[in-house]
Amino acid sequence: MSLPMLQLALDNKSLADALASTRLLAPEVDVLECGTILVCAEGMQAVRCLKSLYPNHIVLADIKAADAGSILGAMCYDNGADWMTAICCAPIATIQTALAEAKKRGVERDVQVELTGTWTWEEATLWKEAGVRQVVYHRGRDAQAAGQSWSDEDLSKIRKLAGMGFQLSITGGLTVDDLPLFKGIPVKVFIAGRAIRDAQDPAAAARAFKARIAEIWG
Repeated sequence: MSLPMLQLALDNKSLADALASTRLLAPEVDVLECGTILVCAEGMQAVRCLKSLYPNHIVLADIKAADAGSILGAMCYDNGADWMTAICCAPIATIQTALAEAKKRGVERDVQVELTGTWTWEEATLWKEAGVRQVVYHRGRDAQAAGQSWSDEDLSKIRKLAGMGFQLSITGGLTVDDLPLFKGIPVKVFIAGRAIRDAQDPAAAARAFKARIAEIWG
């Protein structure tokens, strides 16, 4: 089982704030996420800037595309994104056209289906048939605020998705103490934002994530 990567979620309200985080944290993480909030605030310049400054990192444009897959895919990839997200409620045609744009630009480009909100196993089968390789299992920000923790139902769904052959990213208020819950699951990426960015020592917090990941999956 490969060692899961660590992704830094940059859901900052400004590019300046995001770059203040990356100056500290880029050496400690594998994937830099241009979060939905940052994209809404700063547009594609945020994606372009991250890839320009950190060309050896995977850069994700977390735009949660719901339509216009070809146009949005081209925008993300042509501005430097390696991966982009499409929301799970998007029509399959949107996901297919975004995937087509990724394939035009090489095997390293990819589309992740973001599992925020309601989705079905029938839809998951359609994503797989369409060529989707990656899904993001997301315990939403509002669910976290309501005090919802990782449940047995969450873990059962995650295991089933892994069994279908999807590469999994896991996110949603993750802390280092949550990581053992996922032991034995072939997670591709763990995503952390505030738990790292808002820590008293952000670099040390990121290193703690990496060390725990290595301990469990190494």
